[in-house]
Order: sequence, then C-alpha cells, then structure tokens
Amino acid sequence: MSYMDKFSLEGKVALVTGASYGIGFAIATAFAKAGATIVFNDLRQDLVDKGLAAYKELGIDAHGYVCNVTDETAVNELVAKVEKEVGVIDILVNNAGIIKRIPMCDMTADEFRQVIDVDLNAPFIVAKAVIPSMIKKGHGKIINICSMMSELGRETVSAYAAAKGGLKMLTKNIASEYGEYNIQCNGIGPGYIATPQTAPLREKQADGSRHPFDQFIIAKTPAARWGNPEDLAGPAVFLASEASDFVNGHILYVDGGILAYIGKQP
Repeated sequence: MSYMDKFSLEGKVALVTGASYGIGFAIATAFAKAGATIVFNDLRQDLVDKGLAAYKELGIDAHGYVCNVTDETAVNELVAKVEKEVGVIDILVNNAGIIKRIPMCDMTADEFRQVIDVDLNAPFIVAKAVIPSMIKKGHGKIINICSMMSELGRETVSAYAAAKGGLKMLTKNIASEYGEYNIQCNGIGPGYIATPQTAPLREKQADGSRHPFDQFIIAKTPAARWGNPEDLAGPAVFLASEASDFVNGHILYVDGGILAYIGKQP
C-alpha cells in the first residue's frame, strides 16, 4: 500500500448524523469523494429528502433515514437497518447538534437538558450502537464534533459548552475503552464556520461596516477569516482513514488559530 492509499475510504460505510446540510454535509461529501458510501439521518422526511437531493446534485448516491438520535430504541433500529441495507458502519461522525444562546440565569433546566441530550447523550447512544459491530469487524473510526467550546466558555452558551466539554471527555474515554479493538475515537473542534446558521452574524451593516460579531471573530482569528465547511474535509478524512490508525483520543481543533492566540494588544 502506498502512502496516499492510506487516506482512501474506498469500501467503507460512513454514518454522519445530521448531515443533510452544513458541516455534516461537507464532511460526508469529502468522505464520498474519498470512496466511502454515505449514510445520514435527520429528524423529518422532508429534511432527509432535501439532503438526498443535495447529494444527488453532486453525483453522490447517499442513503438517508429519519431518526432522532436522542432516542436509543430508534438509533438501534437505524443501525440494524443500515447494516442490513447498506453494510456494517466503519465510520461514525457524531455531527448532529443544537445550541441555545440564552444567559445561564435565564435558561430553564429543561432547555439545558435538551442541549445536553442532543449534543452529549446522543453521541453516547449512537457510538454505543455501532461499537459492537466495529469490534466484530476488527476496526472502526468514531469522530465527535466537539467545538472550541470544549475548551472555552462564552456568554450565553453554558449548556453548549458543558455538553461539548463532556463530549471531549467521552471521546477520550471511548478511545481508552475500545482502542484495543482497533477502534479510534477522535474529535474535531471547528472554529467559527461560515454556514447558513451564522450568515446573520456576517451580514454587512447599513453603513457598510462588518457586523460587530464578525469584527470580533476576524480580530480573534490569526487566519483573519471565518472557516468554510470545506476546511473540515481534510481533517475529517484523515481521522476516518487508515492514515490515523495510531491517533486516538485526540481533539483536532480546526479554528484558524483562535485557541493559540491571546489577541492583539489594544
């Protein structure tokens, strides 16, 4: 096998949760271009259909399913169905997530629990569902989308930061518990990524100036720009491929250097 062949995902089945658009879609598209068969889920059939259409437009024959990843029974049924219809899952990306930007003292316990449920409990549920077949097959790759909020706090994101910090440690624990079975579990911590969800934060103001949050991010990022979903493609393919077989329990921050930077002196 040549060096570059180690980055191939040919013959692999990859489940990327919540990958009908955005970061998950970009990662799944990169996997498909590297040779993987793509499986994704979303909460409703109309969202799955939109995702299937988007993949088809790129020439990708993806498999989409309706599934709530916080429902353990539904997840177990999904994994069994994928194994029957597509094949055993070689690669899992726990991408599905939500954020609620609410000051901590204004957030209800139910709102906090909902974020924890989607961003932390769901990755536990889905990983637990795919690991047994990975063990039987003799290999597996799990990638958790952890966020810079695995390391940093900021106003209004207490639940999200708590969930992503927990996901970072779940990543390390899966690596610790299942590494002997040739299963590697790593995380990707995206920086601020230009997606439809962040578009309002990047809109020009009436006077032509940058949005204040846009100015803040550009000033804090050594790369002096927002990331693009495609910036995650290379790191994701690396962590999903044989090239990373001795990388386990690592969080790869794809953030343009934010976490390394104290900022310019005023």
